[in-house]
Amino acid sequence: MTNSVDAGRFDGRTIIVTGAGSGIGKATAVRLLREDARVIASDISQPRLDELATESATDRLVTVSGDVSAQADVDKIVAAAGDRVDGLVNNAGIMDAFLPTAEITDEMWDRVMGINLTAQMRLIRAVLPTMIDAEFGRIVNLASEAGIKSGASGTTYSVSKHGVIGLTKSTALFYGPKGVRCNAVAPGAVMTNIEAPFQSAWAGERLGPIMQTTVPAPAKPEELAASICWLLSEDSANVNGAVLMSDGGWSTV
Repeated sequence: MTNSVDAGRFDGRTIIVTGAGSGIGKATAVRLLREDARVIASDISQPRLDELATESATDRLVTVSGDVSAQADVDKIVAAAGDRVDGLVNNAGIMDAFLPTAEITDEMWDRVMGINLTAQMRLIRAVLPTMIDAEFGRIVNLASEAGIKSGASGTTYSVSKHGVIGLTKSTALFYGPKGVRCNAVAPGAVMTNIEAPFQSAWAGERLGPIMQTTVPAPAKPEELAASICWLLSEDSANVNGAVLMSDGGWSTV
């Protein structure tokens, strides 16, 4: 059950969650707090973070507003954690308006890659020294259905999420022996406020019929949070470098 909380599961752990102001990130931060973690919640929207802080009403929540695609803001997020980072949830992400390759703008490419992929790398790079020293670290990256196949997004988003899976597996390979586990969760459709308009007539013509007949009902953010928290916990102790599909079976089509 997604509402089943394991109180004390993350007691004493400090975990960073990006994109924590809404959707999957907020649901994850809320669950971690309910399971006694200290949470460093980052989001580009200060009002959303203020709302999270008001709703949570705990001193185990530290909020940091900023753009994860900016190195200075990555540094600020990690600094807020202090000298201990036990977990990292790389959740922040944006869509690409479903633009096919011929219609991609440089601005769109750079923005999507900067948030969806480069920011994840920078945050992992920043927390690894602390995790390696502690011989303990749990990293969960948000990939996507679009990271394992075409037909779930435009080209740029798909490339970025394929990259996330490569980043996840390579990090797991290099740092598993150092006590750091790195896994990914790949959602399908989820009820969030991420903007996903079709801005390409060709994409609508090409992808519309596919998505209308194959996409399962959207998941609740709390269902994704349950998967993420499982990968952060010791219940998944022997899982490293995995991509957990949480898509209602979409990937089987």
